[in-house]
Amino acid sequence: MNTLILKPQGGAYNLAWWPVLVGFSAMYLPTYYDLANGIWNSEDQAHGPIILLVVLYLIWAKRNLLQAPMSEAEPSAGASSSRTLAGWAFLGSGVLLYALGRSQQILLFEIGSQIPVLLGTLLIILGMQAVRALWFPLFFLIFMVPLPGLLVDAATGPLKQHISMIAETVLYAFGYPIGRSGVTLAVGPYQLLVADACSGLHSMFSLSALGLLYMYLVGHRNWLRNGILVASILPIAFVANVVRVMILVLVTYHFGDEAGQGIIHESASILLFMVAILLLFSLDWVLSIFFERHGRRSPA
Repeated sequence: MNTLILKPQGGAYNLAWWPVLVGFSAMYLPTYYDLANGIWNSEDQAHGPIILLVVLYLIWAKRNLLQAPMSEAEPSAGASSSRTLAGWAFLGSGVLLYALGRSQQILLFEIGSQIPVLLGTLLIILGMQAVRALWFPLFFLIFMVPLPGLLVDAATGPLKQHISMIAETVLYAFGYPIGRSGVTLAVGPYQLLVADACSGLHSMFSLSALGLLYMYLVGHRNWLRNGILVASILPIAFVANVVRVMILVLVTYHFGDEAGQGIIHESASILLFMVAILLLFSLDWVLSIFFERHGRRSPA
């Protein structure tokens, strides 16, 4: 395993980051302020500030990479010129994307522009090895971007149908007097509507971020194990949403509508994440046992 060691070449080069920080702050601090007073206050986008803090922490954890130029990364003047040209292309497209998003109030463009802006800046100042070292924080910024409205509208209806159908089937199998009409569940004397917030689309998006962050921090070397975990993230998020709906139905049936719509309903998002995390950890534990046994049987 090769370890990249960077040696600062004086303090002058580090001063190059101050104009970058000033420019980035001038562009995006107003955006963060609007988000903090806007969509970040909603349940669907409450993960936004957490994503931002995680990205800042991951970049800070690799701050030594930002203290000196990577002369080792560019073996020739042609390579240096090529990565600088690519850097300016990414930076220019990011700034244009930001300007369009900010002026037209398109959050998809405004927030998403952070990725090409940062990518281009890293290419210009440090080079490709810095991009490789910081690839995950750059990629993780995708989860700050709100889902497009067309995608939300197209996916919400089918997700609600499937969640309500599975919840009805499971609870009926356990002997509960439950019926379904579309996305409305009738249990005993109560009727519960599976609302858009219960479709799980936004929670699946944020849980995907949580699952990928877990995989990055754990750092498994086995590609098959990583592939299984990645493929399981969305199904786990879907199952967690089904469990949340069933728990709300059971609480309403046993303790009344006031209990189902009270503190239990308000804390349903926390319950969702707890179920998803437990399922992800359990799957990873099972995989660790499987691959450990498989490794012992394999020849050295």
